[in-house]
Amino acid sequence: MCLLLGATGVGKTLLIKRLKKLSVHDGTGDLGDPPPTRPTVGTDLTDIMVNRQLTIRELGGCMGPIWPSYYGNCRALLFVLDASNPTQLSASCAHLLGLLSAEQLAEASVLILFNKTDLPCYMTVEEMKSLMRLPDIIACAKQSITTAEISAREGTGLAGVLRWLRDTHRASH
Repeated sequence: MCLLLGATGVGKTLLIKRLKKLSVHDGTGDLGDPPPTRPTVGTDLTDIMVNRQLTIRELGGCMGPIWPSYYGNCRALLFVLDASNPTQLSASCAHLLGLLSAEQLAEASVLILFNKTDLPCYMTVEEMKSLMRLPDIIACAKQSITTAEISAREGTGLAGVLRWLRDTHRASH
């Protein structure tokens, strides 16, 4: 099981829709226009193909307080941040630290996604990583942590996310 987590409005639903479409086309091809999305209330399960079926459970950002009840048997974690919204950074960092300190997630592989890199922002992703002390967080974490810059809207970096999911899913079986 893979969890897809992040604050409200960071682009989790669009990301999962894009990954599903991309996985059908083996990571290539035109994604077309972004499909419409609504904020996820509760939880949403999506199956995508990476070598074999992988179920991704998206949890709405407003469900942060009950995320821990979904940590059991989680082998991979996609954590999404909005790279166009630095004001949300401290709350996202607190969520991330909570995830990384959870005993049930000690064995999970973690991919931190800086989404919405296509939008203008007064801070670069490098500045955000520095501000949240991400290198220190990665150095101290038990988990294997990877970061990526993506745009779910444009499709940028999504083939790399699929590759990461494929490699992680293969290693966990």
